[in-house]
Amino acid sequence: MTESPDFGASPGTDDDVFDAIILGAGITGLVSASVLHDLGCRKIAVLDEFGNLGGNHIDRSINGYTFDIGSLIFQDDSPLLDHFPELLEHYVPIMPTWGKLTPQAVVTSYPLSIKDDIIRSGAWGIFRIALSVAISRLFRRKIGNAREFAQYWIGDYLLRRSGLESYMKRFFGVPADGVDLEFAEKRMLWIKEHARPRVLLRYVRRHRATGPTNRQLARPRAGFTALYEVAAGTLRQRGTVFHLGQQIASITRRGTRFEVLTDRSRVTARRLISTIPIDRALELCGIREDPHLPSVTLISLYFSFSGHRGFDCSILYNFAHDGAWKRLTMYSDFYGHVDGREYFGVEVIAAHAGNCVSTAEQDFRAHVAKNRLFVGDLICEGSQVVPCAYPIYTERAHQRVSRALSRLRDFGIESFGRQGGFDYQPTARVSTLNAAAHLMPTANAKV
Repeated sequence: MTESPDFGASPGTDDDVFDAIILGAGITGLVSASVLHDLGCRKIAVLDEFGNLGGNHIDRSINGYTFDIGSLIFQDDSPLLDHFPELLEHYVPIMPTWGKLTPQAVVTSYPLSIKDDIIRSGAWGIFRIALSVAISRLFRRKIGNAREFAQYWIGDYLLRRSGLESYMKRFFGVPADGVDLEFAEKRMLWIKEHARPRVLLRYVRRHRATGPTNRQLARPRAGFTALYEVAAGTLRQRGTVFHLGQQIASITRRGTRFEVLTDRSRVTARRLISTIPIDRALELCGIREDPHLPSVTLISLYFSFSGHRGFDCSILYNFAHDGAWKRLTMYSDFYGHVDGREYFGVEVIAAHAGNCVSTAEQDFRAHVAKNRLFVGDLICEGSQVVPCAYPIYTERAHQRVSRALSRLRDFGIESFGRQGGFDYQPTARVSTLNAAAHLMPTANAKV
């Protein structure tokens, strides 16, 4: 899909030249366009090889059900609404709850349950937990990877008993001891926060739960496309043109201007911002460097169900020692049943299922049956495979990222975001703040 004309072999006048080109139409790309308009840009082109807005925020409508890639929750105080306040009325207010399936086949509180993770281990287990934490704190002088990070804060025994080590492998796609500390501190900071004595005492003592002060929101029932099209409409009114579903062939720089060639158009601008994967941007620029930045390929399985599901939370994480799936989200808890059936999505790291959708489905069915979940009529309505779902930091990846970003800067490209900066960003809030932080310092630059 494209909304702009083919500019021909070469730009004719300045009227044909955009103030900026943005590669990628995900949240980072959309927010970047908004920020640049605020900074004075009148004409912006947003290019994406995907045919949809929102990047990896993808919805699938199948047999009356609307499924998502992953689980995404917004808040009514999100900085995303500072750029697109018109989105608020389209969100669905929700009251999500989180749980986890433990190695003991119990569904309990996520991420930590004093009752099930600690007290139910018995007197000997509690002693082992305390001893393990003490040993980790006293003798762990240097923390070098994700496993050592978690081990330092909760001890080796609780790390294994709680199933956290197994979940970390599912999330990272590789064993936790192969994941850089920088990524662990960014993604698993809650381990440190929940392991502090003051926080643990709050679990033990009776206290009034404060709960979030903001409203929790989900995308519209119709899906992400309906949501992001509202934001795109605002940007179009401000001078943004979208080129979606076009294969990008090359990026060249001629003096102070950038030229992006696609299979259907040639777009020229004075400034180029990239939110696409770093290695793809390097390739398009003709820069011969492979930064070797691995990302997770995600399989999403879509199910409908009738029967007894075996838990009452809307988002369930797999902390068991077996089973390839890592998280499931009950969309019917947010949007209601369809023809009397519940429906949900399941995330599986592709490598843990032999990069095979049918293997992922069979493994999920066997695992939930073993744990007496979803007893009844379980139908797989479809699936989707998403490459580059999120980055994984291994073998000191941050150093390779820094070098690659430096090469792109030398070319004149500003690259940032989950893909463009190889920066794990778990929420729309983080992506919005990140985009604004990268662009606002340039407020005085000539555009």
